[in-house]
Amino acid sequence: MEEKQLVRLQKYLADCGLGSRRFCEKLIEAGRVSVDGKTVTELGTKIDPSGQVVKCNGKVVSIEPPVTILVNKPPKVICTSDDPQGRTTVLDLLDDLPERVYTVGRLDFMSEGLILVTNDGELAHALMHPRYHIEKVYKVWIDTPIGHHQLQKMKRGIASGGETLRVLDIDEGQHTRQGVEYTITLGEGRNRHIRRLMEHFEKKVFRLMRISIGPIRLDELKPGEWRRAKPAELKLLRKTIAEKRHSA
Repeated sequence: MEEKQLVRLQKYLADCGLGSRRFCEKLIEAGRVSVDGKTVTELGTKIDPSGQVVKCNGKVVSIEPPVTILVNKPPKVICTSDDPQGRTTVLDLLDDLPERVYTVGRLDFMSEGLILVTNDGELAHALMHPRYHIEKVYKVWIDTPIGHHQLQKMKRGIASGGETLRVLDIDEGQHTRQGVEYTITLGEGRNRHIRRLMEHFEKKVFRLMRISIGPIRLDELKPGEWRRAKPAELKLLRKTIAEKRHSA
């Protein structure tokens, strides 16, 4: 007899494109998920996707073909699936997309640039897991140059709100009308990481843009535009994740 392949319920929900595993755990705990007609609130629950019916909010959920999308998020667009205040979300930019997707990580309200949107739960989990430290590169424009000692402190790390904020690399670029340009590489991103670093050194941020996540680059994608990730890009991204996982 063939052995059933059991998976954790929150992983299955994430693979169905309902959100990150953490978000799916909240759905389970809130009593919004049922298996074979019975509400499940236990996070350790395992299911057989081939033989059991899973519903969320009364609707059957199933795994869709994986899709990953690159979006150039403009400022004043938020990265949640829904906003009670009626502000534009990243998902609002994806006109007529048939797949159910969610954003991988976040950029704050005024920040812009590359955000990934997917229904691939495994990929999203790996990208957001702090253990793997997938590098992300940003451009930031500030009012005055950063001194040498300040740059060294940023690389060593500064204490902020019970966390240590550090950069892997930081390079000064052009002095423009937008301000002094810096390229910053982060290994592990905290909430408002770069903005908090700049506030610590009393630098005013005029503009903040993410230009890459691992090997995936923003390149020529204009603000508000999106496109599906190319197979070659996803192959490189998964290779990067595998290397990070092996070295973790």
